[in-house]
Amino acid sequence: MDEQKNEKSLHKYDQKEETLTNQQGHPVTDNQNTRTVGNRGPTTLENYDFLEKISHFDREKVPERIVHARGAGAHGYFEAYGTFGDEPISKYTRAKLFQEKGKQTPVFVRFSTVNHGKHSPETLRDPRGFAVKFYTEDGNWDLVGNNLKIFFIRDPIKFPDFVHAFQPDPVTNIQDGERIFDFISQSPEAMHMITFLFSPWGIPANYREMQGSGVNTYKWVNVEGESVLVKYHWEPKQGIKNLTQKEAEEIQGKNFNHATQDLFEAIERGDYPEWELYVQVMSDEEHPELTFDPLDPTKLWYKEDFPWHPVGKMVLNKNPDDFHAEVEQAAFGTGVLVDGLDFSDDKLLQGRTFSYSDTQRYRVGSNYLQLPINKPKHKPATNQHGGQMDFRTDYGEHDNPHVNYEPSLIAGLKEAENPGKEHEPYVEGHLKREPIDRTNNFEQAGETYRRLSEWEREELISNLVNTLKPCREDIQDQMVELFYKCDENYGKRVEEGLKQKDEMGSKGPIGTEDSAEAVRQAEEIAHPSDPY
Repeated sequence: MDEQKNEKSLHKYDQKEETLTNQQGHPVTDNQNTRTVGNRGPTTLENYDFLEKISHFDREKVPERIVHARGAGAHGYFEAYGTFGDEPISKYTRAKLFQEKGKQTPVFVRFSTVNHGKHSPETLRDPRGFAVKFYTEDGNWDLVGNNLKIFFIRDPIKFPDFVHAFQPDPVTNIQDGERIFDFISQSPEAMHMITFLFSPWGIPANYREMQGSGVNTYKWVNVEGESVLVKYHWEPKQGIKNLTQKEAEEIQGKNFNHATQDLFEAIERGDYPEWELYVQVMSDEEHPELTFDPLDPTKLWYKEDFPWHPVGKMVLNKNPDDFHAEVEQAAFGTGVLVDGLDFSDDKLLQGRTFSYSDTQRYRVGSNYLQLPINKPKHKPATNQHGGQMDFRTDYGEHDNPHVNYEPSLIAGLKEAENPGKEHEPYVEGHLKREPIDRTNNFEQAGETYRRLSEWEREELISNLVNTLKPCREDIQDQMVELFYKCDENYGKRVEEGLKQKDEMGSKGPIGTEDSAEAVRQAEEIAHPSDPY
């Protein structure tokens, strides 16, 4: 049956015969043999077809993403509900894609893991990226977030250090829990995220049955220029499923591409995954009545205090035609907002807004927005000029190519009219290098621990103990102290687990128990072979 399915899949791509050419359009008459002196060589330097082919091959991979390298993606659409609760959504935002019930906006979504390489297993304990590109009538909107609704840090200056700690040791090239907890022990704001990451929430079963979120706090702006703070949540209609560490290890032994395969095959068979987009709203102020700062990305807005309201749904119904051209070259940025959406003062969001688009210009190129997967459906018209791989598709329809500046009396592009009142938040204060006032690093971490079911808590403790056991004693002691600050039972169970675990443990992927044993086992049970 599988053979028939594969045969059917291949037939889908049957087309009339086309002539193979090189990139100059020259017909290739022999794609099997290079040109040589005699049939045994040596080869000659003027092998243009070979030189073009191999030099392109040498460059066919763009630099791997520093984070979120391992990914899968799909096309689909977002359908608006036109309301926010019982109210018209226009009360809160003038963003056009939300206004009309049934209005559909094309989207492209990229799912990913965060801290491991492009071909790493999709079963590793890691946050999952959930990035959505909306091709709206006002240009692109990128909603770039994770499956977990919070983050490890709140200040962007710590981001390179956080990533370095979680990525492989620069000497051994092996992920090391001691390096991770060395950093975490000195960064208590990460305790909430650590509680999620080491629980089953740290290994989603696949991409279809995984939630998403915008993580940061954004703003909505209405036609009067009035703003509210908002948070975004993607909830899968397929339900949410996570894996234990042992379940993930078993799956990894059979298929380390399981999540990519699951997404691709579900769409191929017409089982289109869907997510509903929920939004939380809070008045745009500091909210001193709360025990946390609403702009703090290490915190949740609990839904019992700030209800979730559905504003639309997303359906993924088309696989990429080419992985590299679409999934690999898809470029997202938190600064890509359309009219009616705005930034909050969330420090991490401000840092991401520079970093993300700067990364794409380095990784894909200065003209990455001219690529079809990144280009807005609304035709762009800019005075940006030149750069690598500029093929100038963004002239205005009646533009004068001699005038690539603005303003001009001669010709050229003109400024657009503002569709509503400008949002003008008031800002005043001394320039400082200080943490926010309400850090409250432990309250929500403890609450999350208590809200986990018992099997989730058992899995959390087991994964933490397995990863902490090989760490230096002073790191263990510091982490236990932080767990106690989150919740008495939380700290006690980690402390007891570290005392009861007799063996030293081994360094390796976080959560794993027998990493060193696997190294020994590979040698001990291997079958000898004679040389040939």
